[in-house]
Amino acid sequence: QVQLVESGGGSVQPGGSLRLSCAASGSLFIIYTMCWYRQAPGKQRELVATVTSRGGTSYARSATGRFTISRDNAKNTVYLQMDSLKPEDTAIYYCNAKDYVGRDVDWGQGTQVTVSS
Repeated sequence: QVQLVESGGGSVQPGGSLRLSCAASGSLFIIYTMCWYRQAPGKQRELVATVTSRGGTSYARSATGRFTISRDNAKNTVYLQMDSLKPEDTAIYYCNAKDYVGRDVDWGQGTQVTVSS
């Protein structure tokens, strides 16, 4: 098992940037696929970005070109760099770990991101 703790959320104006971090406990972090999801008020939770254990990345269409996911296995941490933020990026952002067959291992508690002028 793993425990995930997000940080780095906050309020920013449109066009601004934020970097989210997700620190994981345990020694199995290196084998997990790590994901960032988000959930806006009244909407379903959606997958934003994924980084595999080998470093391969993928993004939702809404995040492509603006967000960058990365991982530092030495620090057991995954990051989400968010640039050119828009009001529609406002949501609670959750970190998620998946095992080698895609099953959820754990979720973080979430961190609020608010983009507003």
